Amino acid sequence: MQSPPRNRAAVGNTGVVSAATNGLAIVVLVSLGLRQVLQLSAADVARGAALFVFIVLLAVRYLPHHHPFPLFGPANRITTLRAALVSLVGGFVGAPETAIVATTAAGLALVVTALDGLDGWFARRTAMESVFGARFDMEVDALLILILSLLAWTHGKAPIWVVWSGLLRYIFVAAGWLADWMRRPLPPSRRRQSVCVLQVAALIAVVLPQIRPPLSVRLAAAALGLLVCSFAIDTWWLWRHRPAARLPVHS
Repeated sequence: MQSPPRNRAAVGNTGVVSAATNGLAIVVLVSLGLRQVLQLSAADVARGAALFVFIVLLAVRYLPHHHPFPLFGPANRITTLRAALVSLVGGFVGAPETAIVATTAAGLALVVTALDGLDGWFARRTAMESVFGARFDMEVDALLILILSLLAWTHGKAPIWVVWSGLLRYIFVAAGWLADWMRRPLPPSRRRQSVCVLQVAALIAVVLPQIRPPLSVRLAAAALGLLVCSFAIDTWWLWRHRPAARLPVHS
């Protein structure tokens, strides 16, 4: 006699818990392994772990309504791994501003970038593409840009304006809370994807100890300029396609 099928939510939740547990273990164990070499404090380790837990809690809240599959899926597991590595780098914000910390952060960010696209490939391969997966992937990229921009600033590679590279995405989302037309879905764009990749690549280079001012400042400025233009294009598109205001009907 066959056992009854497991509850759909239970299967999905099991996948999430497993992926989250593995991700948290990576953040904590790698941080502890690097603690002596990078001179990390307990607060630096805890910061990375707390950031990962925060990401998982947000993802779990969004998951049930936008992931129509019983399993979490290999693609989302890869994105969770990327989120763990990004959280690990996030723990370095506030850590000693040494060359080895900067090099390690840039190396981990490079691994995160190399894994980008693999999750999408798995989603297509397993026929498990979802709104959740696409959003999860995008938010991990946005968080990486914010963290790298903070590291670029705290390590003295660029003035504080470099942090706008990481804040623009969140300002764009916040604008949607104020204006309905800003919440409309944007069409797929190679330009948007390319600018994101260039932004990450530029910030990784800026964080590297070998790249010093004024070159690091110029790289950061050029990447930020591209990002501003990209967001301006998207905002203009949303403005042009906003719903027409309804005129009052006179009797």
